[in-house]
Parts: sequence; structure tokens; C-alpha cells
Amino acid sequence: MGEDAGAARPATLEARGWGWRYATRRAWAARETTFRIGAGERVLLLGASGSGKSTLLQGLAGVLGGADEGEQEGRLLVDGQPAADARGRVGLVLQDPDSQTILARVGDDVAFGCENLAVPRDEIWRRVRAALDAVGLDVPLDRSTAALSGGQKQRLALAGVVAMQPGAVLLDEPTANLDPAGVIDVRDAVARALDATGATLVVIEHRIDAWLPLVDRVIVLAPGGGVVADGDPRTVLTERGAELAASGVWVPGIRPVVPPRPASSPGDVLLSADGLVVGRTTDVPVAGPLDLDLRAGEVLGVVGPNGTGKSTLGLTLAGLLPGQGGAVRAADDLAAGAALLRRSRRRDRADRADPAAWTSTALLTRIGTVLQEPEHQILRSSVRAELEVGPRALGLEETEMTARVDELLERLRLAPLAAANPYTLSGGEKRRLTVAAMLAARPRVVVLDEPTYGQDARTWSELVAIIAALRDGVDDRGPRGVIAITHDDAVLDALSARRFALDAPAGVGA
Repeated sequence: MGEDAGAARPATLEARGWGWRYATRRAWAARETTFRIGAGERVLLLGASGSGKSTLLQGLAGVLGGADEGEQEGRLLVDGQPAADARGRVGLVLQDPDSQTILARVGDDVAFGCENLAVPRDEIWRRVRAALDAVGLDVPLDRSTAALSGGQKQRLALAGVVAMQPGAVLLDEPTANLDPAGVIDVRDAVARALDATGATLVVIEHRIDAWLPLVDRVIVLAPGGGVVADGDPRTVLTERGAELAASGVWVPGIRPVVPPRPASSPGDVLLSADGLVVGRTTDVPVAGPLDLDLRAGEVLGVVGPNGTGKSTLGLTLAGLLPGQGGAVRAADDLAAGAALLRRSRRRDRADRADPAAWTSTALLTRIGTVLQEPEHQILRSSVRAELEVGPRALGLEETEMTARVDELLERLRLAPLAAANPYTLSGGEKRRLTVAAMLAARPRVVVLDEPTYGQDARTWSELVAIIAALRDGVDDRGPRGVIAITHDDAVLDALSARRFALDAPAGVGA
């Protein structure tokens, strides 16, 4: 066990009529899946949202659990043996990097997998530093993992796998929260690791263009189960492109449908920041001072490299995090009637205008938020119950609440999952659930952090259309103000967004 894992041979992966159904679900997450991936092959795994891609990778990594967590049919094999018995041979980067962060310091977290493989101590720390360099995460080894941005956590998770030097590397949307330069950096880091070790690769990605130069095969899963296409990437995407795009697969050169440009100019200011300084730790600012206005009927796109404080700014504008300097002010009509927290002893106009001083119910009806990590805001044990949280807090009658929830279940393609446990949903389904839960309270200002994360082409179009409808007020509740924090330039273009760029200012750490 102490020998260099980098000397290990590349792994062979195989599915034989494999399927998995979570214990709390009636429908199978994946079914009738059959393929063989030879040692050293590099495969791009595609499929519409909910087709079982993430479940398949977790099965190959041997982390799905036993019979108490779900029902399995068929077999998954690594080097001819059951996947659950070959865990040291496979390295997995999950769709949600937070669920893969284990230890409090960056260096320790990257070293964790190597320690479990009994790699010698001196070799561990050589690998840790090399892996961090490879993925472009330039932070001290003793940096708190909790202080990292979402994109940095994604690089951290990848570094942990690279350091283990496994026979197969499984990547579930490894660049979803990265800026465009970071996407290329991570892809190139993966390429260097594969060239050095010869490891087999299976990667799930919606950014197909970035990964095509690295892969030599595409496997496409069908939503109802089975493999719908398998072969050379260029051949599959050319000959089956229109068919795959219609099912929701992202196909280069085939653009999804986008809504028309807004018919009118933005209206009055709903929310503003004046000299705002933001940070998550007291007296440790990450961005600012910043000045901005959000108007009714517009989308404000917050853009910039990873680690510049975009998500922190979003939380502060949403009233979920107090500013460290300057001020956030809500317009009089937005703040009207907002109840204040007990700690907000002042009752003057300035205090009432600050969303951070409002109660949770006051925020719920005025500023809705969708966090970068869906798991951080899931509160209930079923999809329907999750959508009922806001309406119940607002005291809606049962019939009105049911009608509102049913509408959102249909609009967000979640109706078949109404009774499912939210934690068994795919990443894209969880994202749509958190958007739907926010919409259930019908706020006037909406803060969305990576709203199109994990979406296939069809659900991407549907989410963009919903955001455009909020912006334009097509539900007769008037135009909303939308803040979209994203690295997805296509969504900002589709929404005619006004961009607000964040860079790390001098003297302010990232």
C-alpha cells in the first residue's frame, strides 16, 4: 500500500445492464446501462438532466451505499471486480465540491486521500503541492477550506483526486463554477495528470467544447434508461446532433432557444449599494468599496474571476450577510412594512432600509435568494414540502398554496419528483428546486448565484425564460429586479443583462 499510486495501471470500467433506484424513489435513477471503457480511454458522458449520469459515476466509485440506501440491478465492474470492492482504484470529483471537503485546512484536505492509501509522508506532501499547482489553486496550505469560494473548492476537490493518482478519474461537472480561464486551466490540469499516469477518464460536462480536445469517445445516456449513443465524439455530435439537442444534450453549434429582448427600459431603483465593502469573516473584506443600483425590469450580471467576492456580494445585497462598510439600501416601497430583527434597535429610516436588519419573513417576500450550493438551502424531506416552505411562512390558505406549488412543479419539470427526497435529485434538478422554492414566495428582488448550473440545454432555456418573465413582470405582479452571479456569459446575453464586473482590489484579499 505504500508504493507510489502513480505506477498503477489504468483501470477498465464496465456496466452490465446496470441500474439504481434510490430507496425513497419509485422511478429508477439509471437503468439498463451497458458499456465497456477500456484502460486509458477518455470518455465524455452526456445526457439530459436526470438521466442518471451522476448516479452512474458514484456507482463506479463505489460510494452509492448498500441495500438500505437503494436497489441495484446488473453490475458495475472496475478491472473485472465489483466497483464497491475497488475504491482505491477510482478517484471521483463530485458535482457539489462542498460535499467533498473534509478537513479544515487546504493542505490537509488534499492529503486526505493519499493518507488513506498509505502513501509515505514525504511523498504525500510532494503530491499535495504538485496537485495544487496543477489545478491552479494558489493558496497557502494552511488556508481554511471554509474561506474558499465555490470555484476554489472545486479546484480543491480536483487536487485531492489528482494527488491520489488513481487508475480512473471520474469528474462530475468539474468546471461548473469556474471562470472561463479557470475552465481551461482545470482541463489542462486534468490532461497533464492523465498524460503522467495514463489513467482512464470519464467526465460529465455541459461545456462540451472545452473537453472535446481531451476525449476520444462520447457515451450518451437516455433519460428513460440505457445508452442512446456511443462512439467517436465528432461522429456522434454531427450525425446525431439534432436528435441529441432536442432531448436536452448540449451540442456545439446548436444554440438553445432564448427569450426576446425586454420591450421597455428598466424602471425605478429597487436596491442600491453605496461604498459597500463585503466579507464573510469580521474585518476580512473580500471586495469593495462598491457602488451599484438594481432597477425594476433589469438583470444585473455580477461577473469576474473566482475568488473576487461575487457570491459574498450577492449574500450581502440579499440581506443574508451584513456589510463591513458602506451601506445597502432598499427603496421605500420595497422596505415598506418590513419587520426588523430584535438586534436592530434603531427604528430610523436608515435602519429600515437595510435588508440585513429585516426578519426572515420580511426578506422572504421581498428579496429571494438562490445559493450557489443547493444543499445549503434545502429544508424539507420532499420536493413538494420544500416548495411549501415559503407559502406556509406567508400564511397562505391551503388551496392557494397548493395551486402555487402545482404550477411551479410543472414549470420547472419537477412534477414527477414531487414526493422525492430533494437530496436524491440530480444537481440540475436540485438547482431547479431551489429556484422554484424562491419563486413560491414571489419576491420583488431576486438574487441568483449560478442559476444555470447543472442544466441541460432544454432546462437551461426554460430557466432563462422564467428569469426573463420575472424581469418583465409577465405575471401581472410588476417587473422584478434580478441579480445573476454567473460565469455563464450565454445566460447574461440571453437576458440582455447589464454587467457589473468584480476584480480583487488592491489591499483586499480574495
